[in-house]
Amino acid sequence: MPTRNLHPTVDRLIKIVTWAENALLIGMLALMVGLAAAQILFRNLFDMSIFGADHMLRLLVLWVAFLGAVAASREGKHIHVDAIARWLPARVKPGVVALTDLFTLGVCLVLAWQALRFMHSARVSGEMVFGTLTVWVAAFILPLAFTLIALRYGLRLRHYVLQASGREEIE
Repeated sequence: MPTRNLHPTVDRLIKIVTWAENALLIGMLALMVGLAAAQILFRNLFDMSIFGADHMLRLLVLWVAFLGAVAASREGKHIHVDAIARWLPARVKPGVVALTDLFTLGVCLVLAWQALRFMHSARVSGEMVFGTLTVWVAAFILPLAFTLIALRYGLRLRHYVLQASGREEIE
């Protein structure tokens, strides 16, 4: 997604958030692989397992999946249906893409809001995932990911609205 015509501070913020997303994704993926390998070794060599490792691996899969979705939306490699948009004339396509991005932005914001409501109810209930890890902390990825995806779609929407209005060159 192009970040042309953005304020330098916004562009810098986008780069910092992108770096943080990548670092978190790589760190969680490395932890997941390392923990899974250790669990396999402990089970096969010592006939024992690491307490809570299975629960932690499930959580890491959830976090890695959502962080992967954020990265995919950032790079424009997310799943999207553009069967009609492919055959549209170049001058019409930005407007159609802007409409679909607006819809996606709305859906992501609703999902982020509902995820925040879920986190709040989980916090009030005090429910635990395992050990001392509460459900609301484990579920923090849900509103975070949907909010980051919504922000990405907001930037995409801006880009395609500028193209549709003729204020930015159509690619």
